[in-house]
Amino acid sequence: MAGGAARRLGGADKPAVQVGGRALLDRVLAACADAATTVVVAGPRPTVRPVRWTREEPSGAGPVAALEAGLRLTTAEHALVLSADLPFLDPATVHRLLTALRDTGADGALLTDAGGRDQPLVAAYRTDALRGALAGLAEEHGGLTGLPLRRLTGALRLTRVPDALASFDCDTWEDISHARARIREHGHVLDEWITTVKNELGIDLDVDIRALLDVARDVAHGVDRPAAPLTTFLVGYAAAQGKGGPEAVAEASAKVTALVRRWEEENEEKSGADTPDAG
Repeated sequence: MAGGAARRLGGADKPAVQVGGRALLDRVLAACADAATTVVVAGPRPTVRPVRWTREEPSGAGPVAALEAGLRLTTAEHALVLSADLPFLDPATVHRLLTALRDTGADGALLTDAGGRDQPLVAAYRTDALRGALAGLAEEHGGLTGLPLRRLTGALRLTRVPDALASFDCDTWEDISHARARIREHGHVLDEWITTVKNELGIDLDVDIRALLDVARDVAHGVDRPAAPLTTFLVGYAAAQGKGGPEAVAEASAKVTALVRRWEEENEEKSGADTPDAG
C-alpha cells in the first residue's frame, strides 16, 4: 500500500524517502521477499525487486479501495497487507504474523503499536475473509471509496501481535529523523549497513559477518592493519571464483586464519632467534 498523499510530509513521495540509504518501500519489500506474489498499489517506480503494480479506482479512493485493488491480483490463501512506510519491518516479524494467523484460526493477525493500537496495515489476513468483508462493505455503502479501514477490520475476527518496533511507521519528518537515528545506534548499524551494501551491489548472500570481522582483526594484529580490508576483499573474490556461497566464504576465511597463524609463528621464531642467549 504505497499510494497515500503523505500530507504530513508536505506531499513528499513517502515510499521513496530513504532511511539508512534505502527507500522505505524497498525496506518493506525486503521484509517479504519470499512472497509468491507481491503487489504494490501505487504508481510504478524502480524497486529493489520485481513486483506487480495496480491502482485503486478511482485514484485516491482510500485504503479500503486500495486493499481491494491489490487483492484482485492474488489467488493466495493468505495475504500480507503492509504499508510502505515501515522502516523496521523484518522477515521474522512477517513470519510471526503468518504463524499467528495459521495457529489461531482468526481471519487476520495484526501488529499493535507501543500504545496498544491496532495496525491493520501491518497484518496477515485470510483472503477469503477479506473478500467477503469487502463485498459486504461495497454492498452496504454502494462502493468502497473513502471508507476507513476500521470498517473493514470491524467485520473480521482478529488476533493481535504486540510489536512496538516493527509497527513503527513514518508519517512525519520527525518520524523519519527518529528512524534514521535509530539504525545508527550501536547494535543496529552493522546489520543495517551490510544489508544496504548488499542491496546496492545486487548481492543476495548470507555470510557469517562475525567470522569475517574475526579474519580482519587477526590480519590487522598478526600481519599489518592496512592488510585487513584488502584481505577480506580477497576472501570474497576467492569465494566468488569458487562455489560462491556462504560455505565458500567460510572456507576462504579459514585458510586466511591458518595463514595468519603461520605468519605469527614465523615471527615468534624469528624473535627467539634474534634474542641473545642469556647464558
